[in-house]
Amino acid sequence: MSPDASSHVALQLGLLLGYSGVLIVFGFFMSRRIKGSGSFFVADRSLGPGLVFSTFLAANIGAGSIIGASGLGYTDGISAWWWVGSAGIGSLLLAFWVGPRIWRIAARNGLYTAGDYLEHRYGSSVRAVIAMLLWFLTLIILAAQLIAMSEILEWVLDSPRWLGALIGGFVMTAYFASGGLLTSAWVNLVQLLVLLGGFAIGLPLALSLAGGWEAVVAAAPAGPEQSNFFLGANSGVVLVALIVPAFIISPGLLQKAYGARDERALRIGIGLQGLVLLLFAFVPVLMGMIARVYEPSLSNPEFAVPIVLTEGLPVALGALGLAAIFSAELSSADAILFMLSTSLSKDLYKRYAFPSATNAQVLQVARWAAVAGGVLAVLLAIVIPTVIDSLRVFYAVLSVSLFVPIVAGLHSRRPGIPEALSAIGVGVTVLFSVRLADLSSISWLFDPTLLAIVASAAAFAIVFLFRQRRLRAERDL
Repeated sequence: MSPDASSHVALQLGLLLGYSGVLIVFGFFMSRRIKGSGSFFVADRSLGPGLVFSTFLAANIGAGSIIGASGLGYTDGISAWWWVGSAGIGSLLLAFWVGPRIWRIAARNGLYTAGDYLEHRYGSSVRAVIAMLLWFLTLIILAAQLIAMSEILEWVLDSPRWLGALIGGFVMTAYFASGGLLTSAWVNLVQLLVLLGGFAIGLPLALSLAGGWEAVVAAAPAGPEQSNFFLGANSGVVLVALIVPAFIISPGLLQKAYGARDERALRIGIGLQGLVLLLFAFVPVLMGMIARVYEPSLSNPEFAVPIVLTEGLPVALGALGLAAIFSAELSSADAILFMLSTSLSKDLYKRYAFPSATNAQVLQVARWAAVAGGVLAVLLAIVIPTVIDSLRVFYAVLSVSLFVPIVAGLHSRRPGIPEALSAIGVGVTVLFSVRLADLSSISWLFDPTLLAIVASAAAFAIVFLFRQRRLRAERDL
């Protein structure tokens, strides 16, 4: 390595380590405001519109929104907008439809987690099924965030994957375990400023240095799909079925919504970040398309952003971009770690293992669960191949298992445990059956997630109608 290259690496590594240290110190400083499990789980329901906005946006701009979406932009072109754009659509539906309804229920009944709501609405068996299913699945998506960090460091600093996963895992676990939602909300604000500042400066400059839009279009592969906004090889409007439901009913996002101080703060904060996501969706797509100017035949498209950082920007701005990407991955990772720790401590430990546990004991378990989740995610990040692979599995299972029970439960008190369990079981079964049969290769109408959600809703409705008919027959007797 030349002296210049060594100095570049030293600058980038120094900035990354320094920034990580600042986040950890800031997280521990904010943790002094933690008064109990209410602060850890729902920030004492004190978040105003600004903090709701920043913690949601920081959580939603992560591995899938940058590394994964830029890889899709590299291969599919402009239709990759629908990956992040669908998250924006889901956020708007959460802000103005599901969010206010579930916040009222949570505030009125002292609910802390999505599992609390499921038990409140259906029963403990539904809570147990979802808690166990999501705990293992959430480890996969947490690993995806660490994979994204590793890919950045692997390309920019020529470091092994395990080192990037270890650095990211340590930083996110250290500041989150200290203070939960209250700490991460304030840390997310810092991360968001770095992230948006980095992209606001870096993207226009990268486009200009690459030769402008004409050079980007010239570097794109031949074929009509590259310029088709609605249809791509692995992108396009078909992503709506996969992603929109997940961003409406994600347990991590619902728990962040619980932290809003009132419905107005929830609507404004989540709604504004949904609009920002619709605009931000163009950023990773353009980064992926710009990367083709420098490397037209990448073996791994998820290296698109690192290429632009190292080959398309001056060293100092590339280092700023590295910090911005690192911010994005950390902020999404702590939101997922939030799901892991609260689900294990509140939905499993407190509810089933030790119902008499005090708030202090639940808080301690939540912190240790965050540490355990961070360690396991680092190990998974070393063996899972790509970000998109893990995210597609997570979003699909999340959508088909939770969308119908949560949404239906918010609009009617009549369905019960049988309807919820049948919707979960049929939805997950159909999802993996369609995936194994590879029916999506025939037409987008056979999209596994879309078919599974339809099947889940049908199962819910059929069981509901059957039970209502039986109840009427019993009353007639």
